[in-house]
This record gives sequence, structure tokens and C-alpha cells, in this order.
Amino acid sequence: MQHHNAVVLGASGLVGQRMQQRLANHPWFRLAAVVGSERTAGKALESIDWNLQEARPNLPNLTVLSADDVHLVERLKEVNITVAFSCLPASIADPLELLLASSGIAVFSNASAFRRCDGVPLVIPDVNPTHLDQFDAAGYTLACATNCTLIPLAVPAAALSQQFGITHVTMNSEQALSGAGYELVLSQTALAGEHPSDIEGEAEKTAAELLHVLGEAVEEQRAGASQQAVQRIHPALGDSKNHVNAASFEVDVNCKRVTRVDGHQIFATVRLEHEATQEEVLACLQKWSLPPSLQTCPSAPKQSMHLVEKIDVDAHLWSDGILFSNQPDPSEDLKAGMAVVVGSVVMINPTTVEFSAYSHNTVRGAAGGTMLLAEQAYTEQRLPKQQ
Repeated sequence: MQHHNAVVLGASGLVGQRMQQRLANHPWFRLAAVVGSERTAGKALESIDWNLQEARPNLPNLTVLSADDVHLVERLKEVNITVAFSCLPASIADPLELLLASSGIAVFSNASAFRRCDGVPLVIPDVNPTHLDQFDAAGYTLACATNCTLIPLAVPAAALSQQFGITHVTMNSEQALSGAGYELVLSQTALAGEHPSDIEGEAEKTAAELLHVLGEAVEEQRAGASQQAVQRIHPALGDSKNHVNAASFEVDVNCKRVTRVDGHQIFATVRLEHEATQEEVLACLQKWSLPPSLQTCPSAPKQSMHLVEKIDVDAHLWSDGILFSNQPDPSEDLKAGMAVVVGSVVMINPTTVEFSAYSHNTVRGAAGGTMLLAEQAYTEQRLPKQQ
């Protein structure tokens, strides 16, 4: 199969290094450039501290390019870059992502700058894959992955919504230190439990993105007033003809940081439109999967959800959907950590289900989820042709 030369926007950050790790042996994408901040620009990639727990994989000998270089697009074109993986803070991602996407490079972003913006698909491939139909409709090739906290909620919620309908969701999260990047992971004070538990804006973001990904993508129809609270218009994108009419059920979310390096766990109560038994709910979750066309993607989990009686946050961090790994090599095993683990499923009454769910926030929730989105675009032949 054809290889695409890829650039990672983010040289030293946690998600940027996760993405470099996933590209080390990827069968479809080849790491051909890395872009960094003023602090890392001009340095050899191998000279930058590697802070992931796993050993640094064999990466190409690259010099980090500057995100501020006015000739960046030309430099990327010189090495035939067709795909960009953005692992940048939102303030830097906007406007760099749009600049690259407008130049013909397909950009898959883990940043929040363009999430829920008209004309930019916000996609979880096993939740709303058809939203990627809007990928290049507005004249630029830019798509976003969601907030990492949303993944363990959205995947089971999508399954329940399709089969039973949803009227209300309540979610409480316990989020790992790595959700804030290396700042907390490398802090002995934070690892000892001294860190803020509140995460500003996280609850609002998670609720809005859930309604968005479970909504309906439409053309030539702007969302009504009831949906506008969860929709954003970005001035640089113009007036797009592509919109998402958000789902209309109620959502209550509370998020907090806990002293755990990796892994976001959520505790959800979902009210259903139609009555269900516990056996029916379990069967619904068990059979939910990626569309058949995407099951061949290298990062696709063997099953979207791995059902267990009760979640063990230490033993259940790395699931491929069937098996748990203790010490995986994410540069070799692209499926490890890509499944959502679901446990403690209980029917409170015929229309109310409680469950817990857990996912690896820097893998499925960040680099791996963004990679899977790019793999979907590859499978659906949406990427620019490699020269």
C-alpha cells in the first residue's frame, strides 16, 4: 500500500511524542518531518529528551522545523508531506493548522482550536464516521479528534443511543495526570498527590462534544437556536455550508483530576428512551464496532469495547478489545490501548443504566485516536495523492 509522508506538529510534548512513537513502524504513514516551538526548532530530534515510559523507538534522523517559519509550507512540500498530525496547544494550532490544510496537506488535529467549528469534521471513527464526509467540502482538508475525556463516554453512549435512544446523561470523571501533559507527569509533587483536582472548562467541553458527535451532519442547513450553544463559528473558516445539528438530550458532567499517571475513568448514568434489560444492554455494548471498512485500519481495536465485571485501573489500561497487555510496545502494537473498557453495568430501572468506562487518554484519547481518524481518511481515499 502507498506510504504517505507525515509531519508531526509537536516535537517534545507528550502527545507529540506518542504520535512519533506510533509513526515509527506504521504501515501507511512515514515520519518525514517534525515541527516544534522556538525552544526545540533547529535541534536534532534525537537530542530532545524522550519522556514516555517506553523506550524511544528507532526514529528518522530529523532536524526540528520551526512553527514560526514563514516558509514552513514550502519546506514541508520539499519533502513531499501530504499528512500532518497536530499535537499543539490550541493557541499555536490556530492558525497553523488551517494554513497547512489550505495548502493541500491533510491535517488531523488533536488540538481544540477548530473542534465543533462549522466545516471541520469532529470525528470518533466508531461513533460518527460519516461526519468525515465533510472533510474537504469547504476547500481545506482539516479534521479534529475529540477531547480525551469524551472517548470512554461517547463510545458506549453511541451504542446505547442507536439501539435504545437517550434522554439524559450524567457523567463524573477521574482523569489522569497525563491529561495535562508532561507538566504533571514529571512533577514529583503532583505524583505525590499535590495537584489541582478541578479542570477548568473540561465539563462544558465534554458535554458539548458529546452532543456534537452524536448529532446529525447536514448541508445547506444551519443548526437551530437550540443547537447553537454547542456549535462554533470560526471567522477564518468563512460561512461553511456544512453543519452539525447536535443531539438534543440533556447532559450533566463533572470532571476532576486524580493522582494516576495514565487512564481516564468515567462513571455514567444514562436514561434511555426505550426500556431495556441488563442482558440487552450488555449485548448492545458487546457487539458495537467500527464499520467493516475501517476494521482493517492498523490502529483499530479488535473490538470497540472490552467488557469486564469491574474495572481495574492498573490491569485494564492497555486493551486491544480482546486482550489486556502489561508492558506493550505501542510503536509495534498499534491496537494496544485503543479499546474502551466498560464495567459495572447495572440497570437501576428499565430505562436507567449505570456503568463505568476507562480508556488510555494519551493513546485512544489523543495520539491513537487522531491516528485512527487519519487511517479512516486513508481507507476512504480522502488523502492528497503522494507525489
